[in-house]
Amino acid sequence: MLDAKIMTLTPFGWDARRQAAFTASTADGLVPGRVVGEHRTHYQVAIGEIELTAQAMGKLRNDSALRSDLPGVGDFVALRPSLSDGPATIEAVLPRATALIRKASGKETPQLLAANVDIVFIVTGLDGDFNVARVVRFLDLVGDSGATPVIVANKTDVSKDAEMAARQLAEAAPGIALHAISARQGSGVAELEDYFDGNRTVVLIGSSGAGKSTLINKLLGDERQVTGEVRGHDSRGRHTTTQRQLFLRPGGGAIIDTPGMRGLELRVEAEPVTRDFDDVEAWARQCKFSNCRHISEPGCAVRAAIARGDLAAARLAEYSKG
Repeated sequence: MLDAKIMTLTPFGWDARRQAAFTASTADGLVPGRVVGEHRTHYQVAIGEIELTAQAMGKLRNDSALRSDLPGVGDFVALRPSLSDGPATIEAVLPRATALIRKASGKETPQLLAANVDIVFIVTGLDGDFNVARVVRFLDLVGDSGATPVIVANKTDVSKDAEMAARQLAEAAPGIALHAISARQGSGVAELEDYFDGNRTVVLIGSSGAGKSTLINKLLGDERQVTGEVRGHDSRGRHTTTQRQLFLRPGGGAIIDTPGMRGLELRVEAEPVTRDFDDVEAWARQCKFSNCRHISEPGCAVRAAIARGDLAAARLAEYSKG
């Protein structure tokens, strides 16, 4: 019975590559699962159609050099189900395809925001809390993760000049996909559906009040997340999302919500971003036009390289800032 339900991990992004990693690195009696919720004392792990409460075994905790090495939302894990009414035990974290990691506020310990995500929606409100520099910092964070960034400019319904704000974002982050939407009204949200094709996982990051929870509800087709009003004088919101959580979408793919972030520090063990842009300039020399700005010009070799995965989008964003 349990084996049949495990097969339904496919909607969570389970594939032959992950099955091979699980088979090669785990012991008998373990089953694969995906962490869908992280709490102070335990995890929620989906093993298909059911979720189990689980705890990380002591050896796994002792062998983890950093907090970010421990299981987190989005991780695929090897799990030993309990034979009694107690929690299951997570015995191993399977190799991560991507990892979105930040330095925890006020600490020197890296913090895993989400694992095994394909796309990162950087959600920014177009209201009074609009901040281009903050979006660029989020792009730097995503650039170190291995996932693909997408800027989602929300609240076009309340923006005084949504087109101008979108142009500012496009200029600050050339080559990065940008969608201007109103999550509350639903306009533009349908354009985001394609990012979930192939059971891909999308995580939402952004500051409090940007409208992440409202967008989550629209993409899920259900009021799963609590939403709140923002303060009128500065458009900042309360932290309606207090924990990271993964949701399986009825239409395919998975989505991870995260608490709002305002102060943003990059991963402590990351190397400083180099100011040597030989890689970007090498592609730029192949552009059709010598004065190509790598925004929307035809024959842009730089944007073509990003689309193929030969160049990180964050590299172009950093290059353009200089």
